[in-house]
Amino acid sequence: MSFFSRITGALAALGLSAALAAADTTVIRAAVLKIGTVNWELQTITDNGFDTRHGFALKVQPYADNGATRVALEGGTADLMVADWIWTARQRAAGRDYVFIPYSRAVGGIVVPQDSDVTTLPRLAGRKIGIAGGPLDKSWLILRAYATQKHGFDLAAETEQVYGAPPLIFKTAMDGDLAAAVNFWHFLAKMKAGGMRSLLTVQDASVALGLDPDIPLIGYVMKESFVAENPGILQALYTASRDAKTLLASDDTAWEALRPMMNATDDAQFETLRADFRAGIPARGNVDPDSAGTFLTLMAELGGAQLVGKATALPDGLFPVLE
Repeated sequence: MSFFSRITGALAALGLSAALAAADTTVIRAAVLKIGTVNWELQTITDNGFDTRHGFALKVQPYADNGATRVALEGGTADLMVADWIWTARQRAAGRDYVFIPYSRAVGGIVVPQDSDVTTLPRLAGRKIGIAGGPLDKSWLILRAYATQKHGFDLAAETEQVYGAPPLIFKTAMDGDLAAAVNFWHFLAKMKAGGMRSLLTVQDASVALGLDPDIPLIGYVMKESFVAENPGILQALYTASRDAKTLLASDDTAWEALRPMMNATDDAQFETLRADFRAGIPARGNVDPDSAGTFLTLMAELGGAQLVGKATALPDGLFPVLE
């Protein structure tokens, strides 16, 4: 056999080996909001090869709204989506085999104009509050519980609520048409960068209510059936996620690749978004079931079946054990 033939044969064998290895690699199809902040972590995972390092290939599938991502997971056209664990618990209690992998503890809060005379929630009596996420928004429910327990003040009954999509609440508040606003964390970051100030964070309200503020509310959701078909995939995803978090928490240069998708209009917004993302990174480890159970009980009391469905207690298997 000629030297050329031997080289050609060796290259062909290498190509076949690579093709077989690729065929054996588990692909995780992630259904996410096109403009969702989770994309910052997912892009960091793929840009730095954290997925392939841990034996899987991440394929991001963008969608226009949360409803579409949920349909994709349930219908089998995606293997992963992002949701809060209260919603995931509701689905599991209804018979779906969903499990939750911690991603972020970044939560919302309530902000007011910088020059506002409002220093406590009762000072909002008779005024207009903009709320993203609707009347069952978990941040709003926690703020209501805090107002009742700490001030004897019925925040819902004593104020006028205006519900709307996060961008609308952002714009209306920045235009000065609201006395206060409750919004998702990344919109709040932009509002603070634009001159509004925090009146109360959900984290501080949670502490005051005796809840564990370190519970990661947001996470990756998968089906147990997919996990069973791909042994080790949960841990692989979690480890890749932690690798990305470690990088984003410590290296400012890692954020330069993300800046175009962050929709930051200036340096102040960019830096506030980065700081608040970092503040929302949870400690490595498993969700404490006792703390989660206490939180779920409060959500059930405040939101009823409309919020938690049949999940009046923490469903078994919701939080898989991770290292």
